Amino acid sequence: MINTKIFKEKLEAELILVENELKEIGVKHTNGVIDWQAVPTDMGADSADSNEVADQIESYEENTAVLKQLEVQYNEIREALKRIEDGTYGKCGVCGEEIPEARLEANPSAKTCIEHANQN
Repeated sequence: MINTKIFKEKLEAELILVENELKEIGVKHTNGVIDWQAVPTDMGADSADSNEVADQIESYEENTAVLKQLEVQYNEIREALKRIEDGTYGKCGVCGEEIPEARLEANPSAKTCIEHANQN
C-alpha cells in the first residue's frame, strides 16, 4: 500500500515551486479553470527602437514556451493531488494496476504504470 501522505507532501511542495516559476513569467487567470498567460520580460525599454522591440518579442516567445511546459506540470500535479483525495492515487489510469512506488518516487504525478506511460 502506497503511503499517500508522503507523496501528498512532495506534490504540494512541488506545486508551490512550479507556481512560483509560473508567476515569474506569467499571470494567472481564473475563469472557471486556472489558466496562465505569458508576459514579456520588462526590459525597461520605453522607446520604439526596433532592436528593443525584437528583444521583447523574443522574450515573450521564450516565456510562452517555458510557461506551456510549466503549466502542463502544474496541472499534472494538481490532478495527482485530486487523485490522492479521491483515493485513486497510485493506480494506473489504463489498466488499474498499482503503479510501482519507484515510478512514483521518480514522478509523483505519474498517472500510469511504466507499461502504459505512452498511452495516455
